[in-house]
Order: sequence, then structure tokens, then C-alpha cells
Amino acid sequence: MNPYLKFNRSKHALKADSFKAVGFFILSIMAATLILASSSIYRRELLTRLQLPFTCISPEVDESPLSHELPAETALRLAQLKAKKVALTHPQALIIGCDQVATLDHMQLGKPLNHHNATQQLQKMRGREVIFHSALCLYNAHSQHMQATVVPYCVQFRDVSDAEIERYLLKEQPYHCAGSAKSEGLGIALIEKMVGDDPNALIGLPLIALVSMLKNENIAVL
Repeated sequence: MNPYLKFNRSKHALKADSFKAVGFFILSIMAATLILASSSIYRRELLTRLQLPFTCISPEVDESPLSHELPAETALRLAQLKAKKVALTHPQALIIGCDQVATLDHMQLGKPLNHHNATQQLQKMRGREVIFHSALCLYNAHSQHMQATVVPYCVQFRDVSDAEIERYLLKEQPYHCAGSAKSEGLGIALIEKMVGDDPNALIGLPLIALVSMLKNENIAVL
């Protein structure tokens, strides 16, 4: 065989292999979709700050705490459960799961769901410190690698009157927020002091921890 033809065929074979490798790499990146397992518009707005493409899917899970489960354990379990639920239909994705549980004197404060329950919650919380346990996980559905943490945030509430509580609830209606207050909205008027490592954790998505988790999955924000 002509040595030139043999070399030329080898060169084309190498090019073909290179194109296959590049194609596989691109498909792998496309397959590793970033998904936020939440329907919260506030978490979606927070994640948008990182300027990464992502989609949102709301997993339906039972959020009831288990008996003898600590608040931070409840939040962490639910965050992981939500991520794994989405993974069932998106087996190649990177999935962000999150959940938040508020506690007053070690007692869980769930989502009030209605005006009456929200009024009772805020009356108990006024003049008191409430701890918000914000759980975060990043689940690689393909490798089944799970990163997870809980970021606490302490909030001291003002000693507000019943009339102030009523006016707040009628204006903002935070009935699907743990603790019955939206710190990112008018709820900030109920708060006297906040202490924590990441203010985003109070809203429900600890971005500082998430950036580190994404980096561990070779996704650089910068």
C-alpha cells in the first residue's frame, strides 16, 4: 500500500475519533442539565444571580416531619428527597434540592397555609428569636453523588402589635412561608436583627454553599 495513502487514512481516522470525542463531550454537557427542584419564585430569582442556565421542576413530596426528627434533619431529608424525586425522570441532571424549617424553642414552625395559623405563628414569634434551618443538596443523578448541608440563620423578631401583624398578613399573605414572614419583602419590617453566614439562606437557597458544590462538580460560576 502507498505509504501516503496509509498515512492519510490514519489521519482521517484520528480526526473522526476526535470529532466523536468532542461530540460525546458536548452531549455530556448538554445532558447534565441543572435543575432547581422547587416551585419557589424567590429561590428561582436567587439562582438566577449565578448566571447559569437552569430549569425548575416542582417535585411532589410529603413534607411532614418524622417522629423524633430534629428540625435540621427534617430540612435535610426533604431537600434530598426532592432532588431524588426529580432524578427519577431526569437521570443525567444535576439537581438542586432545598428545604427550610423554622424553629422556636426547638419546636418546628411549618408553613401556616392560612391567615389564622399565620396570625398565631407571628404572635408566638414576636419579640423572640427564630432559627431558620435552610437545607441544600446538589445531586448528580448520573453518578448518584450527593452533596448536602444545612445553613442556619437566626432572626430576632420585633415585639409587634396584633394590629401590625394583621396589616402585614393582609398585605403580603405569606401563607406558604415557614415562619409566616418574607424577609425579602414587607416581612423585613417585622425583623429586628438577623445573624448568619449567608443572607440568601433565609430566603431558602444558600448560594455561598451552592457555589462550592457546583465547583466540586466542575461547574465554575466565574
